[in-house]
Amino acid sequence: MTQPTPSILIIGSYVSPYVRKVLACLAIKGLEYTIDPITPFFGNGEFTHLSPLRRIPVLLQGDLVLSDSSVICAWLDEQYPDRPPLLPEGSPADRARARWLEEFADSRMGEVFIWDLFYQKVVHPAVWSEPGDAARIAHAIDTAIPAVLDYLEAELPADGFLFGTLGLADIAIATFFPNARFAGYEIDAQRWPTTAAFVERCLAHPAFAALTPFEQAQIRVSPQGRRQALLAAGAPLSEQSYGLKTPRPGVMTL
Repeated sequence: MTQPTPSILIIGSYVSPYVRKVLACLAIKGLEYTIDPITPFFGNGEFTHLSPLRRIPVLLQGDLVLSDSSVICAWLDEQYPDRPPLLPEGSPADRARARWLEEFADSRMGEVFIWDLFYQKVVHPAVWSEPGDAARIAHAIDTAIPAVLDYLEAELPADGFLFGTLGLADIAIATFFPNARFAGYEIDAQRWPTTAAFVERCLAHPAFAALTPFEQAQIRVSPQGRRQALLAAGAPLSEQSYGLKTPRPGVMTL
């Protein structure tokens, strides 16, 4: 008798770009999941065991524990090859380019949009009750983010998606822009028209759009009120949580 496939649990906040990336990829694959919507600063000791760097997302399926969005997305493609692919099916060069764009997004875009802007402007005051680094925010807005957008403007397509249909590379890039908006930053569509239009196409796709109500529900409340707000919005929350009531620093806290 065939054993049922264990359900997928995602640990991580809807507002995290890396969690958003994994959830959008799960949507492309047509896979159901439950979610424990904690931020890493509120993770308990068991969370630290599952994610030694105290970062999100974490995927649990039965005895399988995966940490890091890129690892999770690669596993999804290998574990569910009969479902829509996340990487382009064309040439090895296309797949290599998709992996590079994912890496660029995860590393450089994560650094400037999240740690230099969103964390300093939104997370730091909300979690630690003190202002973020104003000089770091200014450098991100004036120098670092424009350099990223200059690069993307030359790499992104004028129409459609990078490799035909929405895939991992598109998702990895677009996932940072809701956080930019939460921090008050919008792309200048006159200066970067291709990038602005590409991001709007991606975020309008059902894989992203279905997450927006949960992000809005979460961003409006304190961490302590998050689960109730998300339940009211219809989010597929797990019964178990790895969260604490008070925050604690992690290895990667900046």
